[in-house]
Amino acid sequence: MSRTDAFAAHRNLLFTVAYEMLGSAADSEDVLQEVWLRWAEVTDDVLDDRAYLVRITTRLSLNKLRGNARRREEYVGPWLPEPLLTAPDVADDVELADSVSTAMLLVLETLPPVERAVFVLREVFDVPYPEIAAAVDKSEPAVRQIAHRARSHVEARRPREQVAVQAHRAVLDRFIDAVNGGDLRALMDAMAPDIVLITDGGGFKQAALRPILGVDKVLRFPVGVYRASTHAEIVSVNGAPALRLELDGELEAVATFTFEGDPVTGAYIVRNPHKLVNLDATRHVLTR
Repeated sequence: MSRTDAFAAHRNLLFTVAYEMLGSAADSEDVLQEVWLRWAEVTDDVLDDRAYLVRITTRLSLNKLRGNARRREEYVGPWLPEPLLTAPDVADDVELADSVSTAMLLVLETLPPVERAVFVLREVFDVPYPEIAAAVDKSEPAVRQIAHRARSHVEARRPREQVAVQAHRAVLDRFIDAVNGGDLRALMDAMAPDIVLITDGGGFKQAALRPILGVDKVLRFPVGVYRASTHAEIVSVNGAPALRLELDGELEAVATFTFEGDPVTGAYIVRNPHKLVNLDATRHVLTR
């Protein structure tokens, strides 16, 4: 297999590894460009193309993750992952869909860089410990300890229950009727009383600087931002049904949700235009 064919065969996997570490499709594409340049320059025989490419991707993603730390500290308001348009069948792979969900990516944001890398490689892609050790420049015993620590951290913070995709879509249909009909208060029955809304405008669009708690306060935000010319439709984002919101015919926001049982317990609205610019231009099919 040629270098080009090998890279093409594993590209979706490499993109997913980078995206789960970085939470940014744009940054992940930058990483993959650098991976390709380094891969094209390899002259020695490679026994396992996949392992080699994952190792390069992990190291470059770690470098970018550390370099992004200052940018995150200076970010205006809450930071949310860049929405990623995914094929609808990604939701059929429950573990993979969960790993790229907005809620999970926010949990991964709370991990130190190496712990995040180890968790993604081991828990999502089942990469053997020796390969992970080589990717993060740690001993295998150290990686096992890191994996255990990261797993405990994530399990303590991840959403406990997810609603079936069909029920998820049914709730979003109610959101669409409410948004397109202008009656947002009709959504109250679909929301948990202690629902949390996080909005990301990045300093470019109106957004709350802190999470909004409680159904009454949550409903005030869209009422204050959106108007009759807002149009909503369901799209598949980050492995689950989500809302694409247009204002006067232009993409204005993407909203993803978390559920515990039937009610919506978390809503995440990305309004930062820099995180939406490529939403329709590229459809990434995730794979393990």
